[in-house]
Amino acid sequence: QVQLVESGGGLVQPGGSLRLSCAASGFTFSTYAMSWYRQAPGKERELVATITSTSGNRNYAGSVKGRFTISRDNAKNTVYLRMNSLKPEDTAVYYCNASPGRTFGSWGQGTQVTVSS
Repeated sequence: QVQLVESGGGLVQPGGSLRLSCAASGFTFSTYAMSWYRQAPGKERELVATITSTSGNRNYAGSVKGRFTISRDNAKNTVYLRMNSLKPEDTAVYYCNASPGRTFGSWGQGTQVTVSS
């Protein structure tokens, strides 16, 4: 059974930083490209960043490029999202899952990120 458990969110001031973690289990983590997604109130879920199975390639949404960094540790079955220079528009619930086209049907509970002064 696939399980995805996100953590590390919180309340941060504009310009601040957070590091999100996602612990994965129930599948062969090292063979999947993984992604972070986010959903703001009243908006559709959107793709934030993707990392290939061996970390050889990373892609970012234009709105976060240069500020966010996705990484992974296959030995720990964990994917991370380092978020710097946070803006109020980054406020959302953040989720991890496999990359688009291979996402698992079950999503985790997500982790809330609120950027506000």
